[in-house]
Amino acid sequence: MKYFLWLLKAAIFFTLFAFALNNQQDTTVHFFFGTRWTAPLVLVVLAAFALGLVVGVLGMVPRWWKHLRAARRAEAALPATAPAAAGMAAAPGPAATPAVPTVDLQQQPPIHGI
Repeated sequence: MKYFLWLLKAAIFFTLFAFALNNQQDTTVHFFFGTRWTAPLVLVVLAAFALGLVVGVLGMVPRWWKHLRAARRAEAALPATAPAAAGMAAAPGPAATPAVPTVDLQQQPPIHGI
């Protein structure tokens, strides 16, 4: 399996390398107000990919922060109930388990406007 992954990575690298060698022609990208950028085509494609990656990550950051806050709240709520449950389990008596509140981390608000 390790060799297969190595071969897959090598195949991807050589495919991208061949793409870069075959696209060395100069390309002009025209921006607003008469501004233009002349560069090899492979750099233009790489810049467009990097820009798309940055925009995608920035679009996901608010949702990541929301999930991180929810996870921290759920984690903070669990230790508060754990000592009480441990104390009740150690006490002699019938084998009754205390009701522990559960937090559904998968629950998300409805998404509107997409």
